[in-house]
Amino acid sequence: MRVLITGGAGFIGSHLAEALLARGDEVLILDNLSTGSMENIRHLKTNPRLHYWIDSVMNKRLLAELVDESDVVIHLAAAVGVRLIVESPVHTIDTNIRGTELVLQAAQKKKKTVFIASTSEVYGKSTQIPFDEDGDLVMGPTCKGRWSYAASKALDEFLALAYYKEKKLPVVIGRFFNTIGPRQIGRYGMVVPNFVRQALDGNPITVFGTGKQSRCFCYVGDVVQALLKLIDTPAAVGQVFNIGSSEEISIEDLAEMIRRQLKSSSEIKYVPYDQAYEEGFEDMLRRVPSTQKIQKHIAWRASTPLDITIDMIARYFVEKREDLVPLEVGSNE
Repeated sequence: MRVLITGGAGFIGSHLAEALLARGDEVLILDNLSTGSMENIRHLKTNPRLHYWIDSVMNKRLLAELVDESDVVIHLAAAVGVRLIVESPVHTIDTNIRGTELVLQAAQKKKKTVFIASTSEVYGKSTQIPFDEDGDLVMGPTCKGRWSYAASKALDEFLALAYYKEKKLPVVIGRFFNTIGPRQIGRYGMVVPNFVRQALDGNPITVFGTGKQSRCFCYVGDVVQALLKLIDTPAAVGQVFNIGSSEEISIEDLAEMIRRQLKSSSEIKYVPYDQAYEEGFEDMLRRVPSTQKIQKHIAWRASTPLDITIDMIARYFVEKREDLVPLEVGSNE
């Protein structure tokens, strides 16, 4: 099978490309490197079944050619990270909505199967925990730029499902819940790599807000396996699936866990949201997925414990930085 991955040099995309090549598929990557990096796929470049183009999905001619050559399109290209979303709302909205529209248009001409990467952010302020795929989406006000990402990804979902219903385009939608692992960077506000880097450096571990907000973190390798099963399952077409762990942890407990596990001397420092992002910033108190639907369709559930994933992230950073002392990390003490 030939698979086109938009955003394939990014964090999730590079792990997906690795898994596809390992199972014998041919992989085409389109990435403008705005948040991705060639370093993520450098170890794959010698594989004759990997092909890549440094360009944008906004290049309609190139996108059409690559979609035409592929059997499946996995659309991961998007503006990601809370900080980027707050600082560049125009870029966020344009990249997410226009990029998805162009991918669907190109795929429609040849009825190519498309996987659309969405996000748990679409649930917004909903308090119906755990979040169910058929549950209501509760967005914040338009004057709060933080919700532009959630709104843009929700519109992506509406558009994809419209193509499925009206034009019979085979689409599958996955809502990712805080995917973490090696190759993820904290530049755009990703909490786990930020905490790990701070702990390794001996710098204060900065918890934004009260730290009482909770999340469910899922190892990228588990997410990739879910994605592979979904694109191989005909019954998944036209459906929306939560993809994430149901292991919930507060951000302040996460900070303490990382500090203890990495044997770090870092202090835990609390930073108000209006200092971390912008005045009036709003956040979701809990973000917990219902995984019944994905378990029913493809018998998938997250299996990698959080402490193991933290070990992998820490080792990745140590291997990339000569100034860090080699780690002796293991399960929590």
